Amino acid sequence: MTTLAGKTLFITGSTRGIGKAIALRAAADGANVAILGKTAEPHPKLSGTVFTAAEEIEAAGGKALACVTDVRDENQIAEAVQKTIDAFGQIDILVNNASAIFLAGTADTPAKRFDLMHSVNVRATFLASQCCLPHLAKAANPHILNLSPPLNMESRWFAPHVAYTMSKFGMSMCVLGMAEELREQGIAVNALWPKTVIATAAVQNLLGGEAMIRCSRKPSIVADAAHAILTRNSRTCTGNFFVDEAVLAEEGVTDFEQYAESPGEPLMPDFFL
Repeated sequence: MTTLAGKTLFITGSTRGIGKAIALRAAADGANVAILGKTAEPHPKLSGTVFTAAEEIEAAGGKALACVTDVRDENQIAEAVQKTIDAFGQIDILVNNASAIFLAGTADTPAKRFDLMHSVNVRATFLASQCCLPHLAKAANPHILNLSPPLNMESRWFAPHVAYTMSKFGMSMCVLGMAEELREQGIAVNALWPKTVIATAAVQNLLGGEAMIRCSRKPSIVADAAHAILTRNSRTCTGNFFVDEAVLAEEGVTDFEQYAESPGEPLMPDFFL
């Protein structure tokens, strides 16, 4: 399978950034996409809303469903799943992209930040997977894809921001466990992580602004890698911790400069690799 035409994707945190890029790549094939995000009204520091993202999906050739959803609330996740089934009749692919970040040491991490990261990163990933399972089980080539890093249990990845690392590795532990749990049902569960920093709102607002953006790649590299994974056979492609550049190299891509925000600038490696 080389296309997502006619497939229905349920993507958390897809108002902007990597989530929206994955949605747009699927839309180019003619896929149906449920856009989940909290932003219903324009935000002074964040571009777009779930509704503008849905408009972009439609313009790109797909069908979109805008779902204003706080993924910390299991009832809202369930409502969004039901709306997706009502609109499209099926869920073929779940992309757990929604994520919260706060990079600080133990003494400087407030409880509310710890709770936010674990609620959005780990808990929402688990609950969205749980809620979508009955529908994925009916799909022809079902996939769950978590935007989370390889499980690299080295202290250097924990020491600077233990709470954040725990939450992201929690998403990856879902991959480790669910891939084996769901193997006999033919539901693929994989992780995908970027080799370099990706130009997103979090990078712009929290991790270094324009200077960091110049050393970043575009979200489209992750979207292209996700597309390659999601079109693979779910029964044979599961339990993997993919890195975007390696996936695309397997697909024959050799020109990675096309993804650079500022071609020629040195790229900043991402965490955990």
